[in-house]
Amino acid sequence: MTAYLGETPTVLAFFPAAFSGTCTTELCTFRDSLTPLATGGATVLGISTDLPWALAAFREAESLPFPLVADNDGSICETYGVRTTYERFDMDGVARRSVFVVDADGTVTYRWLADDPGTEPDYEAISAAVDAAADI
Repeated sequence: MTAYLGETPTVLAFFPAAFSGTCTTELCTFRDSLTPLATGGATVLGISTDLPWALAAFREAESLPFPLVADNDGSICETYGVRTTYERFDMDGVARRSVFVVDADGTVTYRWLADDPGTEPDYEAISAAVDAAADI
């Protein structure tokens, strides 16, 4: 993941499951609506415990212009404290829907964790966090 640190902030968007409704909406919003992200003001990484082939198919189906990272062993989720179980959906060891903004030095400058997997993040807050991280 350190390969993605650079001159611009990095947005780490953890999501539970490719092709699910809320995950698709969220990642397509990152693709379409967030001006600083769409204009190259930040690097976006989608991170899920889905298998690489599923993420590749999801990325292609939704024309996502940013990488999707397959965290098969859950180690990235563990590092960020977002590995969870959604008993209601019979999902164990998946990514909790969450967003982190990391500045060019690797410091987390914004953190949001969903209490419910069907909740989308505050996109305006993420955009503001990206702007703030870029000014550091």
